[in-house]
Amino acid sequence: MTKIIEDFVPYQGEHCETTAIGNLLQHAGVQLSEPMLFGLGQGLGFIYWDSKGMEFPFIGGRIKPDALTANLANRLDLTVKIQETSSVEKAWQNVRNCIERGIPIGLKLDSYYLDYFTNKVHFAGHYAVLYGLSDEHAYMADTRQQGGQVITSLTSLAAARNAKGPMSSRNRSVALEPIDKLPPLVPAIRESLTKNAYDYLNPPIRNIGHKGIVKMSKEILKWPSRSNNIEHDLCLTALLMERAGTGGALFRNLYRDFLRECADLLEERKIEQAHSLFSEIAPMWVSVSASIDRAGRTGDYQELLRASKLLLEIVDKERTAMELLL
Repeated sequence: MTKIIEDFVPYQGEHCETTAIGNLLQHAGVQLSEPMLFGLGQGLGFIYWDSKGMEFPFIGGRIKPDALTANLANRLDLTVKIQETSSVEKAWQNVRNCIERGIPIGLKLDSYYLDYFTNKVHFAGHYAVLYGLSDEHAYMADTRQQGGQVITSLTSLAAARNAKGPMSSRNRSVALEPIDKLPPLVPAIRESLTKNAYDYLNPPIRNIGHKGIVKMSKEILKWPSRSNNIEHDLCLTALLMERAGTGGALFRNLYRDFLRECADLLEERKIEQAHSLFSEIAPMWVSVSASIDRAGRTGDYQELLRASKLLLEIVDKERTAMELLL
């Protein structure tokens, strides 16, 4: 038997977690742009993640998975029902109950198992929204890049939900309670700007925030000796930085556009200045990923030297921009 939420209209987005929460909010009657969702969720960050068990370092440009949704719920006084369970059967009962009541539900997934993902890389921090079920298939809303409204088998969805490994959760699902009224937007924006800037400028460890970018500028010069397949590892890293749901420029395009909306609403000179800086920063990140990609394809070490130098220029600008937002 097929059950699809008939009045569900997909939210168009670039990043999975903001697209998922955008879908839930839109169905609840709230329309906010994706940059606004990213900024209110205090989404901007940086992590240089490496350990002995990893084949190659991971470069991330946002805060950790799940935190963006939690921050956004806090800023907008949303009541979010989050369920996690190690029981696959109970996990299915949770989502079936929502669909039968006409409530779309966000799911945390390992994208590797989803039928519609053509680039098979394990990433257990992916989000998409379920808005319908049949006996064999799940009807999903994902990012624009992944096709928007898509279908995957129930078997693949169960595997994606129950995956183990980095960033995974125990069949995590997210649903919104009905929304009566949102709090005033301007104070919520002001608080999110300040908190995101403070967290970026005061990372607890040296591989996060502005310190993480400095670390990357040093470590990137060691990558040829760190990799067993330099072309694959560098090209994949560049691809993930630019096209893996980051909105381009390792999430800096999204934050630049958030600051544009903030400057228009708050009319503060410092926010305007920060927006101007991120308008310069975003293409610099594109140049970094392009150099990494060329280094992988050609083996030219000069490209990594170029990227390393650019990273030090980027971190100076990002520090200045974030200090303006405190």
